[in-house]
Amino acid sequence: MPVLYLSHGAPPLADDALWTAQLAAWSAELPRPEAILMVSAHWESAPLTLGATTTVPLEYDFRGFPQRYYRVTYPAPGAPALADRVRGLLAGPGTPVHEAPARGLDHGAYVPLAEMYPDAGIPVLQLSMPTLDPERLLRLGRGLAPLRDEGVLIVGSGFFTHNLRELSWGTGPDEAPAWSKEFDAWGWEALARGDIDALLDFEHAAPAGRIAHPRTEHFAPLFVSLGAGEADLPGRRTVIDGFWAGLSKRSLQWG
Repeated sequence: MPVLYLSHGAPPLADDALWTAQLAAWSAELPRPEAILMVSAHWESAPLTLGATTTVPLEYDFRGFPQRYYRVTYPAPGAPALADRVRGLLAGPGTPVHEAPARGLDHGAYVPLAEMYPDAGIPVLQLSMPTLDPERLLRLGRGLAPLRDEGVLIVGSGFFTHNLRELSWGTGPDEAPAWSKEFDAWGWEALARGDIDALLDFEHAAPAGRIAHPRTEHFAPLFVSLGAGEADLPGRRTVIDGFWAGLSKRSLQWG
């Protein structure tokens, strides 16, 4: 299976005709997964933790939106077999894997999945980020790589630039402030070169790195995807680009 990193958008993504069409077209090109493993910017928990392996209510982890966004459902089947496999791959001395049986999918997981797989028929498991350290997340992704041969779609869900204080409402898909465009171009060029070291040091190496990511949780899932897709690094491609409210929605595929 390929490995994805996608910019997931806020709940109003469902109202964006362009972006929803792009996500739907992307999933139509992919082989249908046996299961999906999501790593979202919106779940940081250490030690490493597995979400619910049964269908439980969603995590509406946002505030201030119209009530209709809190009525969205996505009753994907749980993935207990995948949870066992992840535990087998990652657990070891000094590396416990915990469980959170009541934690449903957060909006970093279900918002894009509802556009890509609206039938909610594929088992989904969410995995926490136990750290924001890029090197540790890269190693985590490498540990998950064998799942690709077992029909599992590994998805890192974040946002290629993410500074909510600098949102540019009302801008078009090709418009963005200089800091967002500069970071987006730098990130894509580093990926094209296969320059993992530069990406790992993005806070210092990238132009406007600290403006593009005042906190790094939305870029962090990229490193899980990079680790899992490392064998296909030369074949990486951008599937979705452009901007939303000035933020780069660049979304990538390996394999």
